[in-house]
Amino acid sequence: MSELAAISSTPSGQHWKMPPLILHPFSDSNGPNRLVESSRASMMLQGLLPNNEFTVDELDRKLLDGRYCEIRMLFYVGKDLLRWIDQCMDLVDREESLQLRNVKAQSFASLLVDDPPEAVKTKLRKWGVADYRAIFSRALGLNSVFGEVPVRTELADDFIRNYYRYADHLYSCYLSLAPHAQVRSTEFDFDLYASGEYSRMLEKEWTAAEPE
Repeated sequence: MSELAAISSTPSGQHWKMPPLILHPFSDSNGPNRLVESSRASMMLQGLLPNNEFTVDELDRKLLDGRYCEIRMLFYVGKDLLRWIDQCMDLVDREESLQLRNVKAQSFASLLVDDPPEAVKTKLRKWGVADYRAIFSRALGLNSVFGEVPVRTELADDFIRNYYRYADHLYSCYLSLAPHAQVRSTEFDFDLYASGEYSRMLEKEWTAAEPE
């Protein structure tokens, strides 16, 4: 099943099968450890965990390292989300009925955050992604201002420490840039795959299609 073949509509034009959303691995080998240390440092700074070994400055540095790791991961998630949105807009550009409805890139961003198909939500929960709304919205917000993953030294500590607040506002700003139709998963359906999973599925289909 190619991405192009996955784009279709029913004869009535009331239900659209969009391209699959494919998410690539985005964590480096040290990422999980930094996130755990950052979480512990945050709780120690708040007095929720005992601290007998680190100074406040050391805890703040661990917190910032973890937050920067989160920024990197969200940035790469956002790249995948924007790639999917661009693929959806390729369909819109070919369908006058969707253009007349004012379906924009922001329509699909809102679909991802507010109303993904039930099967997508189930798969995300299976992957351990509970708050997909925050992840997707912040990933899109960060990608609205950064063309490449930002270098640590180019970001102010206060931004890193509170990046999620900035990302929330950036996403809201992105949605407000263009008037757009609200679309629902009951009308616009799509599947979710990890990149490795999707590659294996394509390989099986290609193997099955080979002449004997």
